[in-house]
Amino acid sequence: MPLVLSKHYYVLVEVLVYNGLLLASSIKNARYRPPSTFFQRRMTSTIGNNNSNNLLQEDIERLVSAKGDEIKRLKAEGIDKIALAPHVEELLALKARLATPAGASNNSEKSIEDTSSKKNKSNENANKKPISAEDESPEILKQTRLEKVKLMREAGVEPYEYAYSPTTTAAQLKKVYEGRLQDGEEDINSEEVVAGRILTKRLFGKLAFFTLQDESGKIQLQLEKNRLGDASFKDLKAWADAGDIIGVKGSIRRTDKGELSVYAKEWKMLTKAALPLPDKWHGLVDIKKRYSMRHLDMIVNPEVRSVFRARARITSALRRQLDSLDFLEIETPVLHAQPGGAEAKPFETFHNSMDMNLTLRIATELHLKRLIVGGFNRVYEVGRIFRNEGISTRHNPEFTSVELYQAFADYNDMMNLCESIVCSCAEAAVGSDTSSLVFPYGNHTISLQRPWRRVSMVDIVKEYMPSFDFDPNNWSNPGFLHSAKDAASAAGVPKIDTMSTVGEVLNACFEELCEPHLIQPTFVIDYPVEVSPLAKPHRSKPGFVERFELFAVGREMANSFSELTDPVEQRERFEAQAAKKAAGDEEACGVDEEFLQALEQGMPPTGGLGIGIDRLVMLLTNSPSIKDVIAFPLLKTDPY
Repeated sequence: MPLVLSKHYYVLVEVLVYNGLLLASSIKNARYRPPSTFFQRRMTSTIGNNNSNNLLQEDIERLVSAKGDEIKRLKAEGIDKIALAPHVEELLALKARLATPAGASNNSEKSIEDTSSKKNKSNENANKKPISAEDESPEILKQTRLEKVKLMREAGVEPYEYAYSPTTTAAQLKKVYEGRLQDGEEDINSEEVVAGRILTKRLFGKLAFFTLQDESGKIQLQLEKNRLGDASFKDLKAWADAGDIIGVKGSIRRTDKGELSVYAKEWKMLTKAALPLPDKWHGLVDIKKRYSMRHLDMIVNPEVRSVFRARARITSALRRQLDSLDFLEIETPVLHAQPGGAEAKPFETFHNSMDMNLTLRIATELHLKRLIVGGFNRVYEVGRIFRNEGISTRHNPEFTSVELYQAFADYNDMMNLCESIVCSCAEAAVGSDTSSLVFPYGNHTISLQRPWRRVSMVDIVKEYMPSFDFDPNNWSNPGFLHSAKDAASAAGVPKIDTMSTVGEVLNACFEELCEPHLIQPTFVIDYPVEVSPLAKPHRSKPGFVERFELFAVGREMANSFSELTDPVEQRERFEAQAAKKAAGDEEACGVDEEFLQALEQGMPPTGGLGIGIDRLVMLLTNSPSIKDVIAFPLLKTDPY
């Protein structure tokens, strides 16, 4: 007995046939008509039926996608325009049955609304991504777009324009027309020019709606054949794709559905994109691709651009404040013969003509101090630092810091200055009122309201390790080092056996037990001398130095000393570091004779401060990873 098929099944069969997926055996009992005749008859009867349901509407969407795929294949095969025209007409007829975009208006808008009124009902359940011609491979799409470049040039149109002069931006238009224009109303006296990238385009016969994105935001473009002219509208449909950069001149209009739009009078291709934008349903979500293709990440994720705007405001605010305090920014060398100023493994390189082994700098400290010796009282540098170390959410091989040095100051002055700088940066990033000093970071609410907590390393370790007291008065007692190591091991602090002084054990206990819990801004002060080779001895605590580190959200944000000015003691500490390096410590520094010679010339009492710009931006922009705030972080490259 022959199989009886519903009218909806015939449409679905047509979709499958267009895609080359229907096996002959699956319809051996069905009466199948060739696509050309079947399509025309079903479109005039079934699709035109006012009683068509949601299933039919979905079938029409599939037909649109299938026809689009067919047209792409025909173009790739070199079909001429005359032979292609009937296929394009079929596609336009199908598209005319689909729903109107938000904001459609005028007679052409109403016509689309009438013929696709049932589309809105089916949209409630249409959560799945429809089959799209954009699913073609990137290489095919690239070749198609490059073919359009060729056709444009053959038509005397330059697809890569030299200049353009926009008169406004999307954000400015929305601000100016906020509360103005009724639905369907046009400001006939307006004439604006906008330029940006096409994010989406919707074509409906003689009407098109594009979403344009510029640096400030998004605005809708309304483009009509009657207004642009036949030739211009035809070129628009044939040449413009999502991702292209175009310029548009027109009046401002609010559509019948309330969408503010540029009502185009003319358009111009400014840059033809050879590659499409990422899939609009899934976007660019792979985190490695986002970092490696940051330019694309910024296009499809506008909030990424806001992070780098905030970063620019933060560094500008920092420089303005230091300049206002009479600090001078002076650049120092990136290539060093002797790495110093921090405990870190450097990147190594070689200078051919000078026949010298060199390293990239691990800090700007020593050269800036030599400027203090030379007679400058206040100097700073915002610069890139390079350390050949591990990578994590808070570490990147190259990062940005600001280091500043002030003659006749100490670490107490630097604490006050640090508070002021960070609060000024927060106001620049978020806003100028006091509310900018209270903001979210992850699951925490951070308050920068001053003064910040100040606590010694000994006292804070006592809070998190109450079973043992690192009382400095006991450090010289026989057996105290052994007791401290036993207590640290019992508390779960790793690698204690490798440590040879109480100061090293204290610092390890702090880093392991305390640092992750310092969520609100906290100055941890008075460090052991063993871990601070460039700081001045504490004026009242033997075995300690005048040093602080600023912590927030469980990570170090800043580091500061009362700088060591005694050249003899500085040499002793350098030599101790050199011995550690000779024993295999890759992060220990050597003896910098040029710096020691400068120090022997005499350096005034000096306070120094270093702030990690990347981590500061992470804090102020609620960014979980350092890669989120570095425009182009270093990544391991994949083989091609």
